Amino acid sequence: MKKPSATYETLIKITGAVSATRDPEEVLLLTVESIKTAMDVKGCTLFLIDHKANELKIAASYGLSENYLNKGPISSLKSITESLEEGPVAIYDVSDDPRLQYPEEAKKEGIASILSVPISVHDRVMGALRIYTSEPWEFTLEDVNFVQAVAQIAGMAIELCKMSKGYRSSIEVLKTMRDPKLLKSV
Repeated sequence: MKKPSATYETLIKITGAVSATRDPEEVLLLTVESIKTAMDVKGCTLFLIDHKANELKIAASYGLSENYLNKGPISSLKSITESLEEGPVAIYDVSDDPRLQYPEEAKKEGIASILSVPISVHDRVMGALRIYTSEPWEFTLEDVNFVQAVAQIAGMAIELCKMSKGYRSSIEVLKTMRDPKLLKSV
């Protein structure tokens, strides 16, 4: 992880965006991009739970390929489920962990380690924030605490969006979001 000043700057940047806008796309894209940059990792993805389909839907992602993002449906019952039920889960070696739904695709993407943290509001889990590294990474307590803080902020931002735009339209828009770098090249 980068020096602590980068994490504080990231928190200030994200909370500033939340307080200045009610645009969920902008806030969540800024969130995943800021985490990737602050932690100097391969990528970051924010998922929201679709309870009807028992799937995690990508709301925002930064640093991962379109192929990896479109590898198939992410089951909330099969993909690092513990992070949705019990709290943060750190996976040191994705090639050797049964909690991954798509280990071969992760290997092809060049992912070595994953940190998955739940996004909760009012004690209700609404999604997950996942960090991906290209080298094996022992996530520290500081890493986990930082990502948990950002996940809390993301949850609050989503709640604010629900109040200002309406939940259904916000979620539909969020589900269409991808890595902004990839959108520019399309």
